[in-house]
Amino acid sequence: MKQHWLAAGAALVAVTTPALAWEPTKAIEIVVPFSAGGASDQMARTMQGIIQKNNLTSQPIIVVNKPAAGGAEGMLDIQKAAGDPHKLITTSSGIFMTPMATKLPLNWTEYTPIAMMAQDSFVLWVNAKAPYQTAGDFMTAAKAASPPLKIGGTSSKREDNLIVFGMEKAGGVKFAYIPHTSGGQASTQLSGNHIDASTNNPAEDVANWRGGATRPICVFSEQKMTYSTPVADGKSWADIPTCASQGLNVTYQMLRGMFMPGKVTKEQQAFYVNLFKKVSETPEWKDYLARSALVPDYRDGEAFVTFLKADEEKHAKLMGEAGFTAK
Repeated sequence: MKQHWLAAGAALVAVTTPALAWEPTKAIEIVVPFSAGGASDQMARTMQGIIQKNNLTSQPIIVVNKPAAGGAEGMLDIQKAAGDPHKLITTSSGIFMTPMATKLPLNWTEYTPIAMMAQDSFVLWVNAKAPYQTAGDFMTAAKAASPPLKIGGTSSKREDNLIVFGMEKAGGVKFAYIPHTSGGQASTQLSGNHIDASTNNPAEDVANWRGGATRPICVFSEQKMTYSTPVADGKSWADIPTCASQGLNVTYQMLRGMFMPGKVTKEQQAFYVNLFKKVSETPEWKDYLARSALVPDYRDGEAFVTFLKADEEKHAKLMGEAGFTAK
């Protein structure tokens, strides 16, 4: 009887005096595990602007780049910040790949998943003056090249490197993969003709495409991108053919998601899930998706966790095939 009375009393208190939801009490730090200028950095700064413009939180948002060790610096920073509800990290498939490649004691299950904001495609980019018009042209040139053609990407044994391995396997060729600390740096090197190609995301090379320094050959996706507004050269993202349609059968997309450190409370997690859900619904975010040719794919809660588990399994297989898994 006493136990029943306590439960009833608790229910009464809950009705008459609602518990206050948790809110941040100081600046919120978003860690970007790459240099400024890359797609992850662009996404973080876009979200920063949307949150502040729409007054979605009373606290300021600070973006901090921690690109060392292929993203491991940023991931370790969040791991060590367990229990801190004022830190976030924006990450990609590297949340699986970096630990697999380095044997660092890191795992995404140590973090607190918030939301997947989108998926991102990869494009085969060449210098605007290069003779290649199709993926077939490029692969034919690669077979005859000595020394090997140079392809730039972000970090070693990460997404771009994995795509280049896939190109080598599919075409029976060998490339010289050149890692950079961000897609922005790879784009700069390509525009200066210091490398022969890059596998940048659309957002990482769009400025140089518009400027006439680089151009896309094909997209590493099963389907063409859907955005039909002209971007450069009178072409839209939707005009870029798939690499598979040009004989280069390599497909790959990566998640773009937000995580908190581990050991935060459910209320703290719920605050950020709600925050980024609001971000995903703003016109500014939808404009950003179109501008960056991102695949709209917002997921939170169990849907996000289910995706992460399947994506981790897929990357374990791909990393093993490429020989990128640390022994």
